[in-house]
Amino acid sequence: MPPIFNMFRQKTAATISVHDFQSLFEQFFPSVFRHVYFITQDRATAEDIAQETFIKLYHSCPVSLKNPNAWLTRVATNLAYNYLKGEWRRRGRESGPNLEFTPVTESSEDTVLRKEEAATVRKVLNALQVRDRMGLLLRFSGFSYEEIADVLEIPKSSVGKVLARAQQKFKEGYLKTKGCDS
Repeated sequence: MPPIFNMFRQKTAATISVHDFQSLFEQFFPSVFRHVYFITQDRATAEDIAQETFIKLYHSCPVSLKNPNAWLTRVATNLAYNYLKGEWRRRGRESGPNLEFTPVTESSEDTVLRKEEAATVRKVLNALQVRDRMGLLLRFSGFSYEEIADVLEIPKSSVGKVLARAQQKFKEGYLKTKGCDS
């Protein structure tokens, strides 16, 4: 690589040692994987996207990485949504307007009810604005207000208000979807 590119890389990204990378990988891979799995609902895809997130960290680590968990979550979220958009487009090209998936095997009543409930929650979450959806997902995944503020790129003092409004919008959407009066 020509020296000019090395100078440019040093200004835009820090090099990360193998030891530091391994430490970050061991510490954060499980939470990144769980987060991506929640978004994609596919174990293999979630694992691939989580690995791609860490490859991005290794190759282009930000110079000032104050909160690696927030950075990794943000990158993983973007990669997951990009993947889902691509899949949606691909399925649209391949199969036309019918995108419904019906399982081949029958399941017990509890499994069906649980899947219906999960689908309803997913539908309501997807109807929310990205910031609201991300805030709720992060909060209920155990992230702190500071980490949520970093990921959403909002002041820490606004996180509580954003989450309260998002919860209210979720509740209203959920009750409307279920056909209940709010």
